[in-house]
Amino acid sequence: MKRLLKSAQISGMALIGLFVVQSLTFQSCSAGKEEGQLPEIKITPHEDEKIIDITVDGKPFTSYLYSDTIPVLKKTVLYPVYSADGQIITRGFPLKTRAGERMDHPHHIGFWLNYGDVNGIDFWGNSSAIPPEEANTKGVIRNQSIDQIKSGKGSATLKVTENWLKPDGDPVLKEHTTFIFRAGKDMRIIDRITTLTALNDTVVFKDTKEGMMAIRTARAFEFPSDKPLILSDAHGNKTEVKVMDNKDATGSYLNSNGVTGKDVWGKRAVWCALSGNMNGTNETIVIYDHPGNVGYPSYWHARGYGLFSINPLGQNTFSKGKETLNFTLLPKQSVTFKYRLAILTGPVDKERIEKVYKSFLSEVK
Repeated sequence: MKRLLKSAQISGMALIGLFVVQSLTFQSCSAGKEEGQLPEIKITPHEDEKIIDITVDGKPFTSYLYSDTIPVLKKTVLYPVYSADGQIITRGFPLKTRAGERMDHPHHIGFWLNYGDVNGIDFWGNSSAIPPEEANTKGVIRNQSIDQIKSGKGSATLKVTENWLKPDGDPVLKEHTTFIFRAGKDMRIIDRITTLTALNDTVVFKDTKEGMMAIRTARAFEFPSDKPLILSDAHGNKTEVKVMDNKDATGSYLNSNGVTGKDVWGKRAVWCALSGNMNGTNETIVIYDHPGNVGYPSYWHARGYGLFSINPLGQNTFSKGKETLNFTLLPKQSVTFKYRLAILTGPVDKERIEKVYKSFLSEVK
């Protein structure tokens, strides 16, 4: 864990301006290289630390964390996540707090998938900050096995098996997930294909906004705020800031239907993009839904404070009561979710985002 925390350190941000996605010029993010020129994506396990590192030509991309002894980790996560130019696009708190970060929602760690109501058990909101009297309502997700590690040129694959555990330790769901890591000159991609299987009991994903696949982003992707906040200082301590300095908050949303800003929350869309300016460079995080998924095109639980989530199962809140989905799996029944996370460096417009979407549909059937 010490090695991980050291790798997550970065220098202070010098963030400039507000990045508006639609106004920028398209530049191809496609690698467009011959086989011999494709980047080497290597997956390296560290079994003693329960960390698996993913690198591109020797430089960090992300790490799969599956420790069951780190108090704040109540699920497996990918953390931290880097852009193609080496910038960390995920928030550091609560694992490695960086100066100027929000210190809220300690269950928002890196890039993850879980849900807020599975047979009445909350897998989304569990953290080390939960009061003891609420522990019997929270679930954890633990790795059972590492099933495949395959490094390669241009892409690499990690397959894992996980258990969604009730407070008494009994599993309610079996998870099989395939991560496909891809890289180009100005992009990084994570495809996540997750199959959830009910075990001996019927499993109901009760309709809630608290889900499902999400990333908690660095300060650059937040929207400006005029409200008091609890931020971290240079030593990781909590500091109340009553008057915000918003120069570091450069977030801008755009979805596939042309909706922008905070209005993307609670709207259906095929994809949603969140952009920010980091050290003078535009970085855009895009999450793509797949036509084979439940609830396609999905609703988006995308906030202005750095939570960026796609939630196909929680429809009541987003539709203001017009729709409700209590998704149910019978014993031994399964459901598969397929998503793509893309980090695009440099100028981005809708054409570039759509190009990556087309490749997603051709590469993940």
